[in-house]
Amino acid sequence: MGVSLSKGQSVSLVKGGGGTLTKVRMGLGWDAMKKKGLFGGLKTQSIDLDASCLLFDSANALVDQVWFRQLRSTDGAVQHTGDNTTGAGEGDDESIIVDLVGLSLNVRTLVFVVNSFTGQSFAQIENAYCRLVDETNGAELARFDLSGSGPHTAQVMAKLTRDQQGWTMTAIGTQASGRTFRDLLPAVATHL
Repeated sequence: MGVSLSKGQSVSLVKGGGGTLTKVRMGLGWDAMKKKGLFGGLKTQSIDLDASCLLFDSANALVDQVWFRQLRSTDGAVQHTGDNTTGAGEGDDESIIVDLVGLSLNVRTLVFVVNSFTGQSFAQIENAYCRLVDETNGAELARFDLSGSGPHTAQVMAKLTRDQQGWTMTAIGTQASGRTFRDLLPAVATHL
């Protein structure tokens, strides 16, 4: 099990022994809270959360994005594995795989965001998390709990930042509102 991060904490993504990570996966998982049905029983609802990855250069300009309408970055290094519109099932509901070696050299920061495309608030979800996994061996590197009940419809989850030593993950957890990543750009800008 990886490091459990709190809001604002960072972890270096340099492997033990000095090696560097080459491929990672940001996994997003959530469950829709059950709500009372017509006759008092609990009814399962569907909540469509969407994970997106925003790619920024050293001047903090958005150079590319990966989301459910664009499943691959222009350079091919970032790939969304597909849209889950319910949150049903165990494990990661949506994943974004990043080939750190294949990223364009001008990309310095990757920001991962999640939003409710259907506009339902985070008060209607539970067990939400994002986690970073070493895609070469399946080891979980870091996990960040996103379950923060409230009226917000989105969160800026985490960012990966590149410097001379390698990559660092920072848990952000800023609540926001919006149905797509475009609505979240002002909130993201404060973390670049």
